[in-house]
Amino acid sequence: MRKITTLEALEALYGDPVVNAVKKETRTLTPEYRRWIESSNFFAIASIGANGVDCSPRGDASGQLFRVLDDETIAVPDRRGNNRLDTLKNIVADPRVSLLFLIPGINETLRIRGRATLTDDQTLLESFDMGGKKPAAVILIEIDAVYFQCARALKRARLWEQGAQRTKGDVPTAGQMVASAIAGFDGDAYDSVLDERQKTTLY
Repeated sequence: MRKITTLEALEALYGDPVVNAVKKETRTLTPEYRRWIESSNFFAIASIGANGVDCSPRGDASGQLFRVLDDETIAVPDRRGNNRLDTLKNIVADPRVSLLFLIPGINETLRIRGRATLTDDQTLLESFDMGGKKPAAVILIEIDAVYFQCARALKRARLWEQGAQRTKGDVPTAGQMVASAIAGFDGDAYDSVLDERQKTTLY
């Protein structure tokens, strides 16, 4: 199988980028970009560490998922999780991050590339309090680039179309996946209490 190993070969294969695809990238949030992401309740964050590149999902109610501090900075509360801390460990080692924001029902997405730091500033933590539960840390992201991604990928995936959605029975459950990785793990018992456990441990 022939591999493409140089930039020259890659650019020859694809040709020049569409002009607007380059010009739409900005150094800071425009008013429209800001209004768009403030409607989002989900993004994925990619980070870099000793074990390679990691990508983690982040979701919350609009206004609680993150906060725009200014046109160059956003603050993301690190909500309760499994304490693997993959993203946070990576940020300590290498501040470079990339975020992909989605809005249910909207086929365009928005991308942010920047540099992240962690803080346990109490005023900021308290501003993200949910039902008396504060995040342990907040991720501060200084924006280097922001631009929207056209709808083609989500249209091809039919991501928001009802006929394209799957049900729990169509894919392995969480318990089944853990059991496939850990010998002797009781996946059925795990699944039987998962929904209730998640309800009580969201924050």
